[in-house]
Amino acid sequence: MAEHPAYPVGLRLTGRRVVVLGGGQVAQRRLPALVAAGADVLLVSPQATPSVEAMADADEITWLKRPYQEGDLADAWYALIATSDADANTRASAEAERHRVWCVRSDDADQATAWTPATGHSEGVTVAVLTTDARGRDPRHTAAIRDAVVEGLRDGTLVAPHHRTRTPGVALVGGGPGDPDLITVRGRRLLGEADVVITDHLGPRDLLAELSPNVEVIDAAKLPYGRFMAQEAINEALIEYARQGKSVVRLKGGDPFVYGRGMEEVQALAEAGIPCTVVPGISSSISVPGAAGIPVTHRGVAHEFTVVSGHIAPDDERSLVDWPSLAKLTGTLVILMGVGTIGKVAETLIAHGKSPDAPVALIQEGTTAGQRRVDATLATVGETVRTEDVKPPAVIVIGEVVNVGPKPAAPRK
Repeated sequence: MAEHPAYPVGLRLTGRRVVVLGGGQVAQRRLPALVAAGADVLLVSPQATPSVEAMADADEITWLKRPYQEGDLADAWYALIATSDADANTRASAEAERHRVWCVRSDDADQATAWTPATGHSEGVTVAVLTTDARGRDPRHTAAIRDAVVEGLRDGTLVAPHHRTRTPGVALVGGGPGDPDLITVRGRRLLGEADVVITDHLGPRDLLAELSPNVEVIDAAKLPYGRFMAQEAINEALIEYARQGKSVVRLKGGDPFVYGRGMEEVQALAEAGIPCTVVPGISSSISVPGAAGIPVTHRGVAHEFTVVSGHIAPDDERSLVDWPSLAKLTGTLVILMGVGTIGKVAETLIAHGKSPDAPVALIQEGTTAGQRRVDATLATVGETVRTEDVKPPAVIVIGEVVNVGPKPAAPRK
């Protein structure tokens, strides 16, 4: 007699008793999802892994520190049987059958009344994959299908259009340091759903080539400013397109709130009554040094790092940076937008006590195919920028961490 395929269903377990027998690796993998589903989880096991113990200590689950006993499943809605005792598993499975409790078994799936699908999540969608052919049941194949579907939904290669009306608004997306693979999953998905993308020159440009031809891409640097300043023109464009009922992505390099003027745009949108979603990005202040083989902190070398903007020279009255205090710090100093002022910065730091021999690294176009690293000292960095023709964008790192690791090979093109 041919075996019928399993009937897929989504269990709503909020506030309902779920019994887990066994506190080993299987429980460690399954418990977080059960807790996230709001289940009232009872763990029955003499021992548990440290991770499972931590969940019990945090009162996420209730733990009975003993072996399975008859009656443990009486009030359960769902059971996970995963002990190392085959006899206990068989008896528990029989009890589940008597009490009509759906249960899964880690040791013998064919003796269970339910199977756990390979699941993944992507922005409000749960993907669950079950193998329907018992003769060819292969958990690795099932998981691979799950991964392919979820990854496609996340990166936009598997297009799933929204058929209900989307809420118009703006998503302020941090695009990361430059490598298109370093944008967040959420940021990439929102780009794939956008009607309009307003981008900066520091945004990951390679991502724009992946957009659908019907997406309007606007270079913020080329907006007609008229009576507006540049930022005001960007704010007006965001508001105008959102009011047209379009889904707008404001794509920025790095993180929107790290020298990205992101909050100015959030404030303007709020004043106009436009909903705005902020999607953080990987900041170049950490990621670019890391890509060049430089940790911003390292045990026994630097216990702190400070990120400052160098777009205004230390002797400019508009500067808000306390350079004399920075010169006294012993940790790592990361300077963004400082290629044009690094000579003055170095002179100021040395004048207030920083060693002229302090190591300096300049990483130009970090994480991209054009990345290059140029090393100097605080005393020589001004001249090095000129002789090596270092151009922005570049991240400047000052401190002993520059010499901690091996210098990596140039990235592959």
